Amino acid sequence: MSFAMGRFGSIAMTIVGTSTAVAQDPPDLVARARAIHERVLTLDTHVDINPANFTKERSYATKLPTQVNLPAMEEGGLDAAFFIVFVGQSPDFSPEGFAKAQASALEKFAAIRRLTGELAPTRIGFAQSAGEVRRIYAAGKKVALIGVENGYPLGTDLGNVRKFAELGARYLSLAHNGHSHLSDSNTGERDGIWLHNGLSPLGRDAIGELNRWGIMIDVSHPSKASMLQTVELSKAPIIASHSAARALCNHSRNLDDEQLQALKRNGGVVQVVAFNNYVKCQVESAERQQAVGALRREFGAQGGPGGVSEARRAEFQQRMAELDRKFPPPPRATLKEFVDHIDYVVKLIGLDHVGISSDFDGGGGVDGWNNASETGNVTLELVRRGYTEEQIGKLWSGNLLRVMEAAEKVGKQMRGEAS
Repeated sequence: MSFAMGRFGSIAMTIVGTSTAVAQDPPDLVARARAIHERVLTLDTHVDINPANFTKERSYATKLPTQVNLPAMEEGGLDAAFFIVFVGQSPDFSPEGFAKAQASALEKFAAIRRLTGELAPTRIGFAQSAGEVRRIYAAGKKVALIGVENGYPLGTDLGNVRKFAELGARYLSLAHNGHSHLSDSNTGERDGIWLHNGLSPLGRDAIGELNRWGIMIDVSHPSKASMLQTVELSKAPIIASHSAARALCNHSRNLDDEQLQALKRNGGVVQVVAFNNYVKCQVESAERQQAVGALRREFGAQGGPGGVSEARRAEFQQRMAELDRKFPPPPRATLKEFVDHIDYVVKLIGLDHVGISSDFDGGGGVDGWNNASETGNVTLELVRRGYTEEQIGKLWSGNLLRVMEAAEKVGKQMRGEAS
């Protein structure tokens, strides 16, 4: 893997994508950052996908207008990514509602496997264990993993946990935006309405099944009560796949200091996310707030068009872009502000419990890290702040793979298999 000198040369002067000039970096610092970025295994734990981009006619293996695709990963030195099986939360808890959600999930499982099995098997491999991640990376290929965002498609049959594990799921969140049948969501803070006061009885049982099948439990979207209950119940370390520090941005999707300390006691890891609204909390104009609220009500979801078709999701994004032009949002968060969150969490709970995520193609991105091709900028900023190569390696993948291995070990023990 190599980097274009022009890209790294430009960020020595100015953070890509921002208008804020920084002092010129010494050439040796830039060279060191480039070399470190080439040597460490970089892993992003949250990249959303659209199955329509995983076909022979429109292939993720080509330069699509998405924040992440294989060419962008290759250009920016992003070595591995968890591609997300996302199904938005619906109020329909009937057998038909669960069946529809599972069908949507299975479509995304199939799309990801199609990328590694048919579209680009020589360029990217599919990993179902930490060991496989390292082996595929060592063979010179990119790595695809699967995370499941929302337990809704599991339905009421927890046998589906094993099914999802066999399909390749390596982490799963019990809720998204909106309460599921398994767990309350962070969105309960909006209106003070809760369904379960944390986990439901079935959700508690799901924790055990996820442990049994070696699937990491993701607490980024569930409520604080759910997260703390999960820490007490889980036999394996957990993850927050894409959250930031609430002390720096008071958003319900971020983790407060109590949650971060609990995550440390559990041995888990928080994958700090480069999502504008979670990195930098800003007050929007009254006109914009009203317009955004009306748009979200129209689409039936506070946090976006959950539980709807990809076409409807695309329509929502188009309408939001139009709204942005009419009522411009506040200035975007920057790469520096994103890494401020990394610094904060490292100082609070220790470097061994911190990782990196983007939420690309799901709303993520900050000025300086707007797509996979700009991934080297993150490493450069870490080098600027004095992080060593060993520390950067832990932040980019080492800590997450440690937790993944721990979850695998617990699963084998619970299933009575040799470790």
